[in-house]
Amino acid sequence: MSTPTPRTGAGPATLLVVAGLACQEVGASLAVLLFPQVGPLGMVMLRLFFSALVLLAIARPSLRGHSRAAWVAVVQFGLVLAVMNGLFYLALERLPLGVTVTIEVLGPLVLSIVAARRASAWLWALLAFAGVVALGGGGWDDLDLVGVLFALGAAASWAFYILASARVGRAFPKLDGLALAMAVGAVVSLPFGILDAGPALLQIQLVALGAAVAVLSSTIPYAFELIALRRLPASAFAILMSLAPATAALAGFVLLGQELAWLELVGIGLVIAASIGAVRASARAARGTAEPLA
Repeated sequence: MSTPTPRTGAGPATLLVVAGLACQEVGASLAVLLFPQVGPLGMVMLRLFFSALVLLAIARPSLRGHSRAAWVAVVQFGLVLAVMNGLFYLALERLPLGVTVTIEVLGPLVLSIVAARRASAWLWALLAFAGVVALGGGGWDDLDLVGVLFALGAAASWAFYILASARVGRAFPKLDGLALAMAVGAVVSLPFGILDAGPALLQIQLVALGAAVAVLSSTIPYAFELIALRRLPASAFAILMSLAPATAALAGFVLLGQELAWLELVGIGLVIAASIGAVRASARAARGTAEPLA
């Protein structure tokens, strides 16, 4: 019986994932700075539009030879992309970056807990719940409740994003499905973005900054993640992605001056710990399912 070849280059791959997370949060910070000029939905439109242009240029997807089910999956994925980004940026307008990303991470966290199919996995759900309660700091009155609802909507959308991405990945080769879905998302966001941004879209410098946000938030992270996944086990990659709240809190503090209370930092730490635990539990459940009977 042959033994599986271990993946090499785990160290550089880990650095790529961390660099991708950093780029993503720097892009989000830049987006927040542009909200007064173009609004959150205008920013979503610019991000999806330029991300679609880059991905379409790279992937050059074929429009022929795909089933009706494949196109339905692409349209659904595009709608999820538009809704998820829209809710995320609407939350960012009202909440600190670290808090927004921490709440958003609850989507894939719940998905991991459900996928584990073990009673012990719900302990991680309780830990995550404790983290979310701690995010209230001195009290939930200190947080904008509408912003929290937007962030929870983004969390639910992220869970749907994972499922939709898997369907599109099975139906289309390489980045073709993602490029087409991003184009659908850009078209969906277009009327909302134009209404929100208005005449600001005629300012070249603002549009150029929107393109920079797209590259930082989408193009670079997607490329780095694609390379990293060839060298890292999926479970290790998921654990690294669980560090997104910490990266976001750091970017919010350094770039936006968003200070968090110590209890909010504890909440972020609890959600990260719950995410890592849920990923490990899900990985163990998958290995148990794959083990042959003696």
